[in-house]
Amino acid sequence: LEKKEFLCLLGPSGCGKSTLLNMIAGFEHPTSGSVIVDGKPISAPGADRGMVFQQANLMPWLPVWDNIAFSLKLQGKSAAERRAAAQPFIETVKLKGFENHFPAELSGGMAQRVGIARALLQNPSVILMDEPFAALDAQTKMEMQEELVTLWQRYEGTIVFVTHSVDEALVLATKVAVMTHRPGRIRDLIDIDLARPRDTTSAEFNQYKRHVLSLIREESALAHADAVKIAA
Repeated sequence: LEKKEFLCLLGPSGCGKSTLLNMIAGFEHPTSGSVIVDGKPISAPGADRGMVFQQANLMPWLPVWDNIAFSLKLQGKSAAERRAAAQPFIETVKLKGFENHFPAELSGGMAQRVGIARALLQNPSVILMDEPFAALDAQTKMEMQEELVTLWQRYEGTIVFVTHSVDEALVLATKVAVMTHRPGRIRDLIDIDLARPRDTTSAEFNQYKRHVLSLIREESALAHADAVKIAA
């Protein structure tokens, strides 16, 4: 995967998408082979890889600015230093005016913006995202997808994004990796050559969609057949 790519991982449920993401993050280790980021093998979590989870996982007792700067708190930085460091990212994710709000006062979309800002503050070379918009309503999800593309274009880093939605993958990605059923492998790596912003009603978009859906359906059918064999 080249720098500045936006890779989306798709595949049948249980194929290992999140496991692959966790191995890149350093939370899990492969039984064979290795994961290499910027030429270095991964053995543990590091600041060069930021993580955004399906749930924002914010500290409920901390305001927005201190949640974003939590990694600096662990480094012993003063409140003034943390707040100054967090402010540009608060503005980047459009949360200006909500700096002192607590997580319980935020909508789901706002909470995910905090999670994204927290990852960006570390200035990672790779941001890993595990279905971060899955729990959002359709309108908020579309808005967050648009904002994420804008942030990625400005940030110019690499994003690896797990999703179950073919439409979401095609709206976001420069490449889509379709995984096989268990044990998960990369069945196909597809370059998405579509202008931005992506038009989900265009013939070109739907041509990609049909191709990706056909691959996923084949893998889902194989997974079902394997399950039937095991049950028998």
